[in-house]
Amino acid sequence: MLYAVVMSRPLPPLPTPEEPPRAPELLQLRTAPGEPCLRADAARNRARLLEAAARLIAEHGVAGVTMEAVAAAAQVGKGTVFRRFGDRTGLLMALLDHSDKQLQADFLAGPPPLGPGAPPLERLRAFGVAVLYRSAERLDLLLAAQPEPTRRFSHPAFQALRTHVVMLLRQIVPDADCDLLAQTLMASLDPALIHHLTRQRGMPMERLEAGWTDLIARVTGTEPPD
Repeated sequence: MLYAVVMSRPLPPLPTPEEPPRAPELLQLRTAPGEPCLRADAARNRARLLEAAARLIAEHGVAGVTMEAVAAAAQVGKGTVFRRFGDRTGLLMALLDHSDKQLQADFLAGPPPLGPGAPPLERLRAFGVAVLYRSAERLDLLLAAQPEPTRRFSHPAFQALRTHVVMLLRQIVPDADCDLLAQTLMASLDPALIHHLTRQRGMPMERLEAGWTDLIARVTGTEPPD
């Protein structure tokens, strides 16, 4: 089972308020065009707010994360939270950014089969399995932080994943419309669908994993692994 290979590793700790966060590695998943780098004091404030939000989630779940609650936990004014993240969705997306960067690091530079060094078909299988299990572990946060439907597919985090799938498909089925095919494959990894299948219909994750492997075999015209 691929899950044993691509099972999500623990998230690295959030930066402590006493020191600015390390520079993001690889792609800047959520940096808006033209956004300046944060000053050291602003970076410390951002880290303090994210640490407070993560603590609230651990204690009360996603529902416990409001702009007012985060401001109180971080001992800052509510306006500071709004200036830094815009709204509650922006705050939750910043928390997810921490996880997104780890997944991105794994598929761009991690060990195979998720990372470089394995055939593209194996990497595509491993990619879907990794996204499935990591999404299942953070469903409540993912669903709460999803952008509105008109912005979902243009969000930098989604675009980074889609671009990776397009790259792999072009190596496996170069004659296909890989851009459109990648959108179709990504739809099967949508957090709302995973929530419906696992929590509302009671499907085990192993069935979703097998379904992804079967889907990849069918759209690429290849044999599924033994």
